Amino acid sequence: MRLAIHGRGFSEEPEPYIREVLDIIRSKGSELLLSDEFVEQNRSSDIDFSAYPTFTKHGTSPDVDTFISLGGDGTLLETLLYVKERETPIMGINTGRLGFMATIAKQDIAKAFECLYHDDYQLEERVLIHLESNQSLFDGFNFALNEFAIIKKDTSSMVNVHCYINGQFLNSYWADGLMVSTPTGSTGYSLSCGGPIMFPEQENFILTPISPHNLNVRPLIVSADVNISFKIESRNRNFLISLDSRSVTVDNQVKLSLKKEKFKAKLINLADYNFPDTLRKKLNWGLDLRN
Repeated sequence: MRLAIHGRGFSEEPEPYIREVLDIIRSKGSELLLSDEFVEQNRSSDIDFSAYPTFTKHGTSPDVDTFISLGGDGTLLETLLYVKERETPIMGINTGRLGFMATIAKQDIAKAFECLYHDDYQLEERVLIHLESNQSLFDGFNFALNEFAIIKKDTSSMVNVHCYINGQFLNSYWADGLMVSTPTGSTGYSLSCGGPIMFPEQENFILTPISPHNLNVRPLIVSADVNISFKIESRNRNFLISLDSRSVTVDNQVKLSLKKEKFKAKLINLADYNFPDTLRKKLNWGLDLRN
């Protein structure tokens, strides 16, 4: 088996788990590649990475059987930038805190690799957002697993986002911003702004206003097969747009539209994983004396 690893800089606490991952892969005789960012951010650690070849996100996605993401959900989003359209399955090992996508706990590393080598796991396909624009944005990484957002840049003035569905006018959002979330992203930024939770295997988008000034505006669910376009007005003519955790500043001359990406993200979960159980644990549902 040929594997690749991406992760961020780690402290002393998760280091034993990183060593465990490397030891298991070595014991299985698998070929291993590491992202250049992972190696660069951990040069000061006691682990010797010099024996492993590296790859970069700006090059061709490496031809491997599985990508291993070591970190939290943010690290998994970065891992997707290395995978791109190749759709290589990603196994997210959560060495961070709250994780809805990186579902494998660090205590289950040995179990997870045993399941991986015996093909005993669930493979979930997640819909992605694709951004089209009349400007070159995000270094060509114009897709997102969680959400796309339009956000005011000035601290005092709001933006006016005119939104269209398949060319038909939907609404003008006077707000601090507007986001379009995937079902995967429904438990993230969208949730904190009052958006609904969706099961991740669904193929819909959620339009969630950010601090709207017209109070009767509510989040809206649309099919992922539609085209969503925008015209934005801003008092200072500049605003932020983001794809997951990446953001750039643009002016109101930019043209933006969204649709479903041609490829999907494929995430590996253990065979006994289920989304309702994750919701209860991560959101502390059921912590009531009556239960």
